[in-house]
Amino acid sequence: MSVSEPKVTIVDDDRESRELLSLALSLEGLTVLTAANGLRLISLLKVDRPDVILMDVNMSWIDGFELCRAVKHNEEFRDIPVIFVSGRTSVDDRRRGIECGAVAYFTKPVDAAALAAQIRSLLAPPAA
Repeated sequence: MSVSEPKVTIVDDDRESRELLSLALSLEGLTVLTAANGLRLISLLKVDRPDVILMDVNMSWIDGFELCRAVKHNEEFRDIPVIFVSGRTSVDDRRRGIECGAVAYFTKPVDAAALAAQIRSLLAPPAA
């Protein structure tokens, strides 16, 4: 897989949100996998490791903040950047997202082009 086609996993328990974001990012040239919840993400990480994880905050079973902490505490997956994509827009939610290990926090409705650009910049090789 080349740097121009990063593999992204979207974790959101709302099927419509997951599908819309998946379609938008696919149109931006990204390879997209989806997971309906944190449990599905954990099993997916072991099978098909993404370059970036996008996750919602509000999910069943485990919320996005706790899921992000779990990913960041796992030695095998802690280096995968996490970006929140959430309908929760408060400054406190954004702060909590960054504090639990996310590199960015986008609010819904998300600008897919800006999100794709953020993903590509995260994965770009460092300038020499």
